[in-house]
Amino acid sequence: MNFNKKVLKISTLCIAGAVTIAVSAVGMSAVSYTTEEPVAGISVSLDDYYSSKSSAKEIVFAGALMKDIDIEVETGSEDIAVDDTSDEITEEAPEEVKSEAEATEKEKEDAITLNYKNLGIANVNNYLNIRKGPGEDQKIIGKLPKNAGCEIYSISDDGWAKIKSGKVTGYVSAEYLVTGDKAKELAKEVGMIVATVNTTTLKVREEADKESTCLTLVPEGEELEVKKVTDEWVKVVIDNDKGYVAKEYVDLSYQLAKGVFVEEVEAGTNGVSSVRANMVSYAKQFLGNRYVWGGTSLTSGTDCSGFTMRIYQHFGYSIPRTSRAQAASGRTIPTSSVKPGDLVFYSNGGGINHVAMYIGGGQVIHASNPRSGIKISNMYYRTPVKAVRYIND
Repeated sequence: MNFNKKVLKISTLCIAGAVTIAVSAVGMSAVSYTTEEPVAGISVSLDDYYSSKSSAKEIVFAGALMKDIDIEVETGSEDIAVDDTSDEITEEAPEEVKSEAEATEKEKEDAITLNYKNLGIANVNNYLNIRKGPGEDQKIIGKLPKNAGCEIYSISDDGWAKIKSGKVTGYVSAEYLVTGDKAKELAKEVGMIVATVNTTTLKVREEADKESTCLTLVPEGEELEVKKVTDEWVKVVIDNDKGYVAKEYVDLSYQLAKGVFVEEVEAGTNGVSSVRANMVSYAKQFLGNRYVWGGTSLTSGTDCSGFTMRIYQHFGYSIPRTSRAQAASGRTIPTSSVKPGDLVFYSNGGGINHVAMYIGGGQVIHASNPRSGIKISNMYYRTPVKAVRYIND
């Protein structure tokens, strides 16, 4: 796969390359960083995080997805304006995929019918708060992304809907839900094909070949966006990185986005300072906002390192512009020791190319890609290679 290289006049960026990560434990080539947490140690955290698996039903497709889809590649703009002092560097623009694997109308209808008895879809610009009980004064326990699907159990007279989405059960304002036949039609437009990992640990490879370089490991239950399906391989997306997984180790299905748990971080608990708690709370305000390669605006569009840079800047911390530079600064800590507000880094095999901020509860917040925008993920949705601490308290 070839990219067009551009010489950019920018404050170095968080760039997405070919695909995810390389670590020595799975026979990958050496890269210019140190892994504090061996891959073998990840399984402990994964066991804790995935101790409860979703029982949601899924439609698995056998026929309609068996087709090759052409991919078009574009490079980013040559001139990208950012607010910081510019450096002239050579970067690779992320791959833009114009075509996606598609399900047939019948497969979409079957999936919607099987997975939802009373479908609701979040009609919001970014995220809809899921609360523990009905009412604005109730604790926020989760977020329902834009166009995410939910099962509606009931709607009270005062307009609060009890719903379940993914693993989250709670209450949302029914005012922001599309329901009935409109929801069923909308579901056919906003869903996508996903590959759900059905083995303990799945290798993502650089090419559609079992002898190809293993770029990262993905845990069981993780859902990957699908771009292309052939008889034996599935091309998937993780953030802005692309790779291939063996079709036998994933279940393909048409799905809507799901709700995510959000653990409220309180100052004074588990050694969390007020700065850390406030930083996490501030970052969550921008959930669902746009991903823009080279961007640094929390509201108009940002990439991964622009996101973390601006969050830190809001609290008086000046950190570098790119993910690699952010990883090289601050104090390196074991990934098992992260606290809310610490930064977690990921790689595409050639070096660090993605950064997220830990928010507690085994989760990170990050600017992922143009489709997902700013989102919350399991910290081990792809193999972390480093963690850095800038906050001393």
